[in-house]
Amino acid sequence: MLEVRYASSNKDAKSYDTMRLREEFHIDGLFQKDEIKMVYSHIDRIIAGSVCPVEKELKLEVGKEIGAEYFLERRELGIINIGGSGIVTLDGEVQELEKGDGLYVGKGIKDVVFKSVDPGKPAKFYINSAPAHASYPTVKINVKDASPVKLGSKEELNQRTIYQYVHPNVCQSCQLLMGMTILEDGSVWNTMPCHTHDRRMEVYFYFDMDDDAMVFHMTGEPKETRHIIMRNEEAVISPSWSIHSGVGTKKYTFIWGMVGENQTFTDMDHINNKDLL
Repeated sequence: MLEVRYASSNKDAKSYDTMRLREEFHIDGLFQKDEIKMVYSHIDRIIAGSVCPVEKELKLEVGKEIGAEYFLERRELGIINIGGSGIVTLDGEVQELEKGDGLYVGKGIKDVVFKSVDPGKPAKFYINSAPAHASYPTVKINVKDASPVKLGSKEELNQRTIYQYVHPNVCQSCQLLMGMTILEDGSVWNTMPCHTHDRRMEVYFYFDMDDDAMVFHMTGEPKETRHIIMRNEEAVISPSWSIHSGVGTKKYTFIWGMVGENQTFTDMDHINNKDLL
């Protein structure tokens, strides 16, 4: 299943009510049994979605929306497994992914097939994909091997470690950046003070949340802020003109993926808290 979302103007978004914001940017219904769900956003043409093989093997297919003979003909792919043990087969080459393992797959791989090792504990593959101009080697990234960056403080309730999976410090990619942020106990803000980066859009995927937990994902321009309520295993599209930040009612983890003009992780415009409206 591939759902298409069109780009939204920052001027138009000022008038969106809660439901319209969710229609444009919120992604739910992920990880359905034996299904692939993907959302194709015209914002930098990122694809975000889930693959949940239980009793079947699932293969990435293409449709008219992509206009290619196979999914990675002109694209690259990032994968992070948040479930049980799984296997990704790339043109016959087997990659085993445990919970927390990631995989970068370069342009040109024709067959991408997913399956779970144990149907009783199925794998849950979260994926991001971006257009690619060159082919780079496949790289498996264990969370222990990902490049860690510690940020925040207990006083600001935002102490966290950013694990960079698909990143120049770890592997080559064309434009896709992808990683996972884990918060320390007692911290609830994933980024605060918040920021924007006009050069890149971003998709956040929230998981490892209790059923009654929520994250208030902040969106909108700095002087036109909005929020989208996120629950477990839901994703949200953040346009480049929007602030990027969120605060939870309980513990959570999130995966971030970025696509755009550059891969400079620190290229962002910080917003002073006193300037937010």
